[in-house]
Order: sequence, then C-alpha cells, then structure tokens
Amino acid sequence: MRDILNDLGDMLSDADPVRRAQIKSKIELPKRFYEKVEVAETDGGFAIHLDGRTIRTPAIQVLQLPTRQLADLVCQEWDDQQKDIDPTAMPVTRLVNTALDGIAHDPQAVIEDILRFAGTDLLCYRADGPQRLVDRQNELWDPVIDWAHASLGARIALAEGIMQVEQPKEAINAIGIHVAAYDSPIALASLHSFTTLTGSALLSIALAKEELSAEEAWTAAHVDEDWNIEQWGEDAEAAARRTFRWGEMLAADRALKSLS
Repeated sequence: MRDILNDLGDMLSDADPVRRAQIKSKIELPKRFYEKVEVAETDGGFAIHLDGRTIRTPAIQVLQLPTRQLADLVCQEWDDQQKDIDPTAMPVTRLVNTALDGIAHDPQAVIEDILRFAGTDLLCYRADGPQRLVDRQNELWDPVIDWAHASLGARIALAEGIMQVEQPKEAINAIGIHVAAYDSPIALASLHSFTTLTGSALLSIALAKEELSAEEAWTAAHVDEDWNIEQWGEDAEAAARRTFRWGEMLAADRALKSLS
C-alpha cells in the first residue's frame, strides 16, 4: 500500500490541481487489489485493514488513528475506490499521512508557518474601492477581527491596498498560544490546511474553534475572488482549482471534528 502513494509522488506534490489531473491522465493508476476494507481496533487506537492487511504510511508507519470516527473517514475513502486507486480522491488519508510522517516529527515548523500567515493575514488587507467590495469585506471580515481581539487577545492592525502593515508582536504571540494548543499532529495538519487554503490564520482558528463553519470561512476567504468572478466571469481551470481546494477544506474540517 505504501508504494501506491509513493509512485504517484509527482502528481500529489504539484500545487495545481489542474496540473495534477494532467499528470494523472498520463500515468496508469494502480488497480484496486482488495475486496474488504475495515477498521480494526488496536492497543493505541484504530487501524485500517485491506483484506486483513494493515495500511501503512509512505514512511512505513502503521496508519494508526486516534478515534473511531477518523478511522471511519479513512476507511470510507479506501472503500470508495473503484477499479483504480486515485490518491487525489483521498484527502483525509493524505492529510493523516502528512501528519504522521511529517508534522509529528516537527510540529514547531508548522506552527511557525501558520504564524507567518498571521503576520500577513488576508483579513488585514482591505480594498480601497469600489465601495460595494469594501462593504462586503467589512461585513465578512470585521466580525472575525473583533472576535480575534475579544477571544484570542490579538489586536490586529489593518491596512488598505497593498501597503504592508506589521502586526504587533503581542498579537502574533497571542495567536501562537492558541495555535500551539493544537498538539495533535492531525489537528495541526487540519489547522495548517485551513490556513494555506484560505490565506488567513484568523479564519483558520475561527473555524477550528467553531466560531465559523467551513462554508462561512470559505466564503470569507474568497470575497475578492468572488467579486472578480461577478465582474468578469470564471474560467474552467479556475473553477476546477477551486472545487478541488474546497474538497481539501471539507476533508480537513471533517478530520479535525472527528478527533473530538
């Protein structure tokens, strides 16, 4: 099972889902070789068995999951594979592999990356026009800024246009305390996924703390993009990228909630 993901490393590593689809079309996906997929309880949690054989991560660790609910999500992805096994259609499995093989060994690097986003957070940079776009940003972003101040203790500085604004160290430190509280590698992987998909550490934490739903965070993250689509339309490749990224967002949200 490990080789399935390793053999498709080029496809999975490409940041562009359209490019991934193009690569996938040129390679032969591995055939489904198993009949039965099931969750097996272990001493340390839950594993996934394919015809009785335990799934391992690309780094050859046993894919051991802390909750039955998360194990069920991974199990369902493997069971949903038809004639071929398509790793791009298995976002929870990939997130878990990333958490176990990478984040578990260096969580601080992931925390620091999230805090880098906080330093240039999407919600800090406001349009100076047209007024309808300004109003829409204010409507969706101001409540999150206010919540961050009241609940996280982070007073965020705002700017108009592309003028860079340096966030107070006290605000970044306050955000860092809340990010570091996600000490599970899988929870941290979900938080990092939220952050990179939205461009906002604030939206990410608000989603993780259930201040926002995934749909609300996604809408807030795409105010500018949606505005441009309304003015100029959307091309097919951009729509495909967005659809893929939304699937990644939902998978991370489900994975995080399954840990509770």
